[in-house]
Formats: sequence, C-alpha cells, structure tokens
Amino acid sequence: MYIIPAIDIIDGKCVRLTQGDYAQKKVYNEDPLEVAKQYEDIGLNRLHLVDLDGAKAKRIINYPVLEKIASRTSLQIDFGGGLKSDEDVSIAFESGAQQVTGGTIAVKDETTFLGWLSHYGSEKIILGADVKEGNIAVSGWQEKSDLALFPFLEKYTAKGLDYIICTDIAKDGLLQGSSVELYQEIMAQFPNAKLIASGGVTTMDELHQLREIGCFGAIIGKAIYEGNLSLTDLRDF
Repeated sequence: MYIIPAIDIIDGKCVRLTQGDYAQKKVYNEDPLEVAKQYEDIGLNRLHLVDLDGAKAKRIINYPVLEKIASRTSLQIDFGGGLKSDEDVSIAFESGAQQVTGGTIAVKDETTFLGWLSHYGSEKIILGADVKEGNIAVSGWQEKSDLALFPFLEKYTAKGLDYIICTDIAKDGLLQGSSVELYQEIMAQFPNAKLIASGGVTTMDELHQLREIGCFGAIIGKAIYEGNLSLTDLRDF
C-alpha cells in the first residue's frame, strides 16, 4: 500500500482545513516544495496535491506550485481541486501531474469527466468520492448532493474507472481515525478498485488495517504536520 502525503494549497502555501471549512485554516509551511522534498527524502514516491483556491474558484489556480514540485522532485503527483474543463486538465498534465482527481465534475458534468477517462485512460484519472452522511459532497465540500456513494462508484467503475479517492468528510482533519469500515465495504463491493483512503488517518495501526483490507493507498495530511505520524515511521512502513 502506498503512503501518499497530502499538500493542500491556499495562496501558494501549505495549509490544512478542518472538515473542509475554509474558516478553519491553519498554515503549516510557506514553501510547499520544501515539504515535498522532505517526503521525497524519506523514500515516499507519491504526492496528493490539492488546489484549494481552485476548488473554491472552480478553475485551476495553483498550477505554478504543481510545476515547481514536479520539476524539482521525482514524486508522482496526483492533482485536484477545481478541475472543471478540458483546459484545466490539460494545464495540470502540462504542469507535471501524473494523475488528476475529479470530484465535483464527476457529479455535475458526467460527459466531461467520462471524456477525460476516455482521452487520458484509467491510469491518469482518479474519481474523487467525498462522502458526507452517505452522500457525495461537491464544490470543496460546501454542498451535499443527493447522490449516494455506492451507486456513484458503481456507475464509474462500470465505465472502466480504476482509481478512487474516498474521503469521509466527518473524519477529515480531526485526527480521530479514518473510516476503516467504510473502506472495507467499498473493497468488498469493488474488489478490483484501486481505493485510496483519505480523511482522519492518524495511527500506524490504521495504516496496517487499511493495507490488510486491500487499499491501494492512504492519504495522510494533518497527522504528519501535527506529529501523530513521524516521517521515520512512514519511511519504515
């Protein structure tokens, strides 16, 4: 299972929100490249980079940060946040992303999202399934849709989608543990999915549980910044 550290960007800086609330923002580092290099130095090879300004503005904004990290590290970057058009995705890939994550677009514009899947292939496109009380949340988690999680996943896996990042918003940023049972249910129903767990991952024990149930990866953000998980532990895992 891959350990995938998250870098969330507002105004070009590394931040974390609590449960997607922009009013609960904490800046952890002014220089995302410095943080990315720390991850590369301990042997991690993937990075989840989120353009929170883009998620709010509904268009790509922080691609210069992506370009800087992609050109100065060897990390395999998946980039998300506000990707709404073919042009946004094109800019992300040109700036060095190896994969892009689409969440709101997959809910609000299925045709465009499926177009990306068809054009770039299933290795390049990740479905962002952000869950709030069993339903998919969109627009930087500001809105809850009436789409239930499992039919949403069924629709896209049936179209050939492989990668899913599933975030339980209720757990995100609280450092109280992740939704291991939810991920277990997803893996039981979609055993071939490359499922990436996200939101609330706090302990090494959880990482072992997520690996055991067959997750492809686990995204970790606040637990690293706050020292709950050390870079040494992650390196050894």
